[in-house]
Amino acid sequence: MSQELDIIGRSAGMLQLRELAIKVAATDVTVLITGETGSGKEVLARFIHDHSRRAGKSLIPVNCGAIPSGILESELFGHEKGAFTGAVQARKGYFESADKGTIFLDEIGEMPLETQVKLLRIIETGQFQRVGASETISADARIIAATNRHLTQEVAEKHFREDLYYRLRSVELQIPPLRERGSDILMLTEHFVREFERKHAIAFEGFSQESGELMLRYPWPGNVRELRNLIESLLILERGKKITPDILEKHLVQRSRHKGLVHEPGKSDKNELNLIYSSLIQLRQEISEIRQMLQQVLPYRQHASPLLLPAFPPQPPVAASAPAKEEAPMPLEELEKRAIADALAKFDGNKRKTAQTLGINERTLYRKIKVYGL
Repeated sequence: MSQELDIIGRSAGMLQLRELAIKVAATDVTVLITGETGSGKEVLARFIHDHSRRAGKSLIPVNCGAIPSGILESELFGHEKGAFTGAVQARKGYFESADKGTIFLDEIGEMPLETQVKLLRIIETGQFQRVGASETISADARIIAATNRHLTQEVAEKHFREDLYYRLRSVELQIPPLRERGSDILMLTEHFVREFERKHAIAFEGFSQESGELMLRYPWPGNVRELRNLIESLLILERGKKITPDILEKHLVQRSRHKGLVHEPGKSDKNELNLIYSSLIQLRQEISEIRQMLQQVLPYRQHASPLLLPAFPPQPPVAASAPAKEEAPMPLEELEKRAIADALAKFDGNKRKTAQTLGINERTLYRKIKVYGL
């Protein structure tokens, strides 16, 4: 098995997940993989397939959320000639193609209710019918499903069948988010660096120690996918040079701006902290840019017109002293408190604008104000 299909990580959560995955792989039990977007659900599905007795057969990945609901049933189960407009010939579906192998149903929470009924039948009997056919077909395909949704909530809201939910989660494997995996972040970084050094023929000078510490503190809302994309961007755009905190923060800020740091309802307080922390990284980068601009302007102040530059009061000379000790990192809770206080002051206590700026909802903001006594 190639390293790309292995589970990379030595954190307690990932070691336990790997052990469970190997145990599950030895059986044909249906598996439900849960976890945040970008956490590596397909990698885990391939790991299970490669350690199973079906490893010599195909693994067919299907993104249920990427296929229009009107044709998903045909894609999964196939169709007969003339079954609908454009069906000029009979076609096998994914389940027939996965016979004796594994089918991976990603984003299972996006599957329409009418298709869920047929999926439940094939789980229970191993049989199905092509669209437009009366003949029953059998397929021996092991099913692994995955979702980043809370299916219990989907069941409660009648968007997902309860009986199908319990059949899918014969075994549930939950992938921890990257921010909870500690030094796995650095292990994955090394793995992706080697991958993209080979792919793009770039000699990479590595990360500074401070950059590594920043990567461990960053919340990684996009999880492993975000880390992988960031490493490729760093190697290509920085032409392999050593990555310092300033360079890393610049790229993190650009990615945060691109995502918009939009708050998703229903996320935990920890995710809200992550959003605020990302905003603080962006603010720090903007302050750094302003400082650099002033440093370029101030040396020429004595030769410039006083109308063109702001009047800065002269600073008293600083006596030589021992280098100041580096301050300890500030806890996220204190950063959050300061960010909320600053935003409230900026918008004269307007809580709606404060909540929008911080990327949290107003109810959460009111609770935080009470907690911190603001």
